[in-house]
Amino acid sequence: MRARVRAGLAAGIAIAGMLPMTAATAAPTGHPDRGCPTLDASLPWYGENRAALQAFIDDAGRCGAGHRHGPRPLALFDWDNTVVKNDVGDATTFWLLRHDKVQQPPAKDWTRTSPYLTQAAAAALSAACGTATPAGEGLPTGTDTRCADEILSVYSNGATTGGAVAFDGYDHRRMEPAYAWANQLLAGYTERQVREFAAAARAENLAAPVDATQQVGTHQVAGWVRYYDQQRDLIGTLRRAGFDVRIITASPETVVQVWATSLGFDPDEVVGIEARTRHGKRTYDIPGCGGTGDNSVITYSDGKRCFINQDVLGIRGAKANQQQPADRRQKFAAGDSDTDATFVRDATGLRLAVNRNKTELMCRAYANDDGKWLVNPMFIEPKGKKSSPYPCSTAGYVNPDGSKAPLRDDAGNIVPDQLDTVHG
Repeated sequence: MRARVRAGLAAGIAIAGMLPMTAATAAPTGHPDRGCPTLDASLPWYGENRAALQAFIDDAGRCGAGHRHGPRPLALFDWDNTVVKNDVGDATTFWLLRHDKVQQPPAKDWTRTSPYLTQAAAAALSAACGTATPAGEGLPTGTDTRCADEILSVYSNGATTGGAVAFDGYDHRRMEPAYAWANQLLAGYTERQVREFAAAARAENLAAPVDATQQVGTHQVAGWVRYYDQQRDLIGTLRRAGFDVRIITASPETVVQVWATSLGFDPDEVVGIEARTRHGKRTYDIPGCGGTGDNSVITYSDGKRCFINQDVLGIRGAKANQQQPADRRQKFAAGDSDTDATFVRDATGLRLAVNRNKTELMCRAYANDDGKWLVNPMFIEPKGKKSSPYPCSTAGYVNPDGSKAPLRDDAGNIVPDQLDTVHG
């Protein structure tokens, strides 16, 4: 296990007597006379969200009654589309395809790359990419558009270019095979090489203008990424207020480490999808969590809770799958997608949902049954109002088998359908 377990967690980090935080009740105190850290007032937030965040920081941070003793309160952020606009896992995968870095699998057998890849997908990839490239060498995806298109379709759409399902047989609450595949396509390289690839993709995507595209195969895909100024400021303010700030991401961990360095994150403060190594090079195997074997769970949905418990809180075995007592959990969490709903919901002090119209997350955020949720539009190119209510009462929850079910609150009540009221 990675050496990033927080010291002294047994003491707990409860905030005594904290009132539920809402935009209506918060006040932008900041205690500047005591040198307490404050958010940058020049950066726009929706409604009273900055005030609510500031009041929370004042109370839970080093200037408040909640942080007089014990370990630092924990704050957790998703990465893609929460801290940055667009997806750095996508950016790196697109870079790999443009630069012939995806290696021909062992024995030229694509089923080696993922235990969830269907035979139809493996056959489509073999047909498109051929057998001329030796195993372990880079496929010519920069020029071979048929091969690039097939890999891109399996990764981006979860289906072959012919429409066949690309992945099956997985737990939809703990695994997203396409996300895992982005990590697995880095097999055959050292960690240093992966960092170099990620740095090259980062440089390109930050230099490209907003809304730029790039060609992968025959397709135009997103070609730019930006850090959100508001989240950069929030992360820095939380740190100055004494919070232990971490990233929990469903992108490859090594890739996000490269991007997170400029925000002051050490590598061990990023929890993402890892890879087993052999002879110094990455393999296709992904370490498990919660007492499970390799390739069974990633930092996705309920899997994020497991890896937080295991790699941040130091909880071993099957107990890592369980929601921990309130005094052990994160005080703050931020996310943008259904993959984040579980760990954001686990936060005990304040929860920030960046609105990308994702059903489970937005149903929980808008229902706001304990008054601790904030909703903010995307900071760059926010989505417009969702035309129909979120179907919380009928399809707000994804079962392990992928079927939809009603979403329930902590008391077991079905969450009513919710209107989209915070948008661009």
